[in-house]
Amino acid sequence: MKRSLKVVDVFTRQPLLGNPVAVVLDAEGLETDAMQAIARWTNLSETTFVLPPTTAGADYRLRIFTPRSELPFAGHPTLGSAHAILEAERVSPRQRGRLIQECGTGLVELTVEGQGAERQLTFGLPPAKLEPLHAADIAALERILGCKVDSKTAPATVNVGPIWTIAQLGDATAVLDLRPDFASLAQFERRLGVTGLTVFGAYERGDAAIEVRSFAPSSGVEEDPVCGSGNGSVAVFQWERGLLPPGGTDYAAAQGRCVGRDGRVRVNVDADGKVRIGGSCVTCVDGALTI
Repeated sequence: MKRSLKVVDVFTRQPLLGNPVAVVLDAEGLETDAMQAIARWTNLSETTFVLPPTTAGADYRLRIFTPRSELPFAGHPTLGSAHAILEAERVSPRQRGRLIQECGTGLVELTVEGQGAERQLTFGLPPAKLEPLHAADIAALERILGCKVDSKTAPATVNVGPIWTIAQLGDATAVLDLRPDFASLAQFERRLGVTGLTVFGAYERGDAAIEVRSFAPSSGVEEDPVCGSGNGSVAVFQWERGLLPPGGTDYAAAQGRCVGRDGRVRVNVDADGKVRIGGSCVTCVDGALTI
């Protein structure tokens, strides 16, 4: 049976420089085991499956898989899947350019601005829960990273569906220079019950405020090229640690340079600390999956 498939590059307007997500648009009838097998086969950080909604008010339902497991929510798959659905004309934006996605965390609202190559998509980050790391876990994390984390902002876990350990490093260069011990990091993730680790460091100047890297070896993804939920968790962390203006702010985050990409993530944090993540998308593969 043939099922429509798109591979969408997210957080970029130029193909091959963002984070790809495979989107199966005709997923009705696929069992969970089949979805996991497809995600394992694509071997991308995430593969998504579009289904009819089961909740009133949703435009579609999305299931999201890494090569090893299902996620209740993820950022770049949310944006890339919405782009694919709009491009395929499966749904149309509601009033004020809104889309409502149903997924494991509940309903996620997206905003659509522009059309075609100029389209910008933004989602509201699900409610987040931050918990500080114990001192012993911080010490273990520093051994895994091979460097010190910023002592002024203690690392924490941020739960937005995926659970990210978040740590600030001295600056963007320290982030780019990281060479983590992936085997030890995978064990660390399993012990803490987290999805992965996202680190960030500030730039002094340039078009991006921070450099971000996300690692999730326990999920089969050593480094995620450009991570929406990771960037959202970094925004939550910065807000809770008092690193952002109290009245809210907009900034751009850079990610992907260490794996040959050049992603840009638009981040908005309002005066109440609510986070929105956005960016551009471009379709790189448009065809059919035969299984």
